[in-house]
Amino acid sequence: MISVVQNVAIDCSDAYELARFWSEVTGCPLHPQDRPGDRETQVLLPEGPRLYFNQVPEPKTIKNRIHLCLRPTTSREEEIERLLNLGATLVTDRREPDGAGWAVLADPEGNEFCVLRSESDRAAMSS
Repeated sequence: MISVVQNVAIDCSDAYELARFWSEVTGCPLHPQDRPGDRETQVLLPEGPRLYFNQVPEPKTIKNRIHLCLRPTTSREEEIERLLNLGATLVTDRREPDGAGWAVLADPEGNEFCVLRSESDRAAMSS
């Protein structure tokens, strides 16, 4: 017997608004029953677990112990720019001069996530 991961839960102060941000990031829809003001919302990913947003009273105070890593379909640089325009902030720049590395960003509520090199970025480095 095994367990299957149902969702990745993200505590937040505004579940609907943070789910809207992540819906834009992933290009995936919110659950059709989710509405502004809901204390629990979900982003429906095409495969794997859902992103589940749970409204809690306490603010985030320390670094995440678990986080999402994104591999963009465009270049890493284009994706970082797009995410910054959506409301993310740059936390730590781990990009190397040779193109390796990643960037640590935070969503509008301060939850950290990484943007990795795209497959095309990786292929360009190996050629």
